[in-house]
Amino acid sequence: MTRKPAYTIHHHDHHTGWDNAIPPRLRVAPGTVLDFEVIDASGGQITSESDVTAVTRIDPGRVNPVTGPVFIDGAEPGDALKVTLLDYAPSGWGWTANIPGFGLLADQFPDPALALWSYDARGLTPALYGPGGRVPLKPFAGTIGLAPAAPGRHDVIPPRRVGGNMDIRDMAAGTELLLPVEVPGALFSIGDTHAAQGDGEVCGTAIESPMTVTLQLDVVKGAAPRHPRFCTPGPVSRPKDERGFWVTTGIGPDLFEGARAAVSEMIEHLGTTQGLSAVDAYLLCSVCADLRISEIVDQPNWVVSFYFPRIVFE
Repeated sequence: MTRKPAYTIHHHDHHTGWDNAIPPRLRVAPGTVLDFEVIDASGGQITSESDVTAVTRIDPGRVNPVTGPVFIDGAEPGDALKVTLLDYAPSGWGWTANIPGFGLLADQFPDPALALWSYDARGLTPALYGPGGRVPLKPFAGTIGLAPAAPGRHDVIPPRRVGGNMDIRDMAAGTELLLPVEVPGALFSIGDTHAAQGDGEVCGTAIESPMTVTLQLDVVKGAAPRHPRFCTPGPVSRPKDERGFWVTTGIGPDLFEGARAAVSEMIEHLGTTQGLSAVDAYLLCSVCADLRISEIVDQPNWVVSFYFPRIVFE
């Protein structure tokens, strides 16, 4: 049973750039359980009532806010901060957008697009996708990280050694994450919660959804990993793997171009077999399909595969 949180860090206590000079919102002992209220990745600029024009008006300076930071007593450079993700309380609504200039296929999709989602926040039954399909849900936080040692403000969008915007869909309830501490107190923050996402988040957004995250923070002395590492509590693909996958590939000497080719092929496949427009297929791929490196040793060409779960349509 999830332990009762000792404190709540409210959604107004957030920031949009990593900076070790930001004063902590709270100071806690190792082992403390906390609730973090997380705003959606737009920083509230897209709502459940928005239309596509909201995408064109997004202020980049307000995107991807993270709630925090929290100072953990005893955490020092060289230690690991252990983050145990205990529970997610989703809001029941979210959005997925194609933001011009952003995403794996930005050159192919220059126009804004927006899909709004309404889902069962308690039962987490698969969410209906307007143009067709039912997407299995798996709440997680896309951005989990610590303040870097380097002074000044650092963009919250790219991930880094101390975590940040990693967008790993397996940061779900039960996962234990180790982050390397670079500054006294670690200065932990979390944000960018998603109701579902495919590995790769190919259009640049998932089902972006505000939530409350319950987690526990512990210090492991002298155990800092060189990069983040984590342990999941069990299988990571259920129920997506229950009916198999449609898989497309991209083959060549460049992994990035291979990924683009594999996703483009899947968009074409979904258009042909399911009648989806290209942009609807692109958004859907971002929230439920998974990019994988299938082969990276048979030089000079590597294989990238894109797995789309058939359960979405079957």
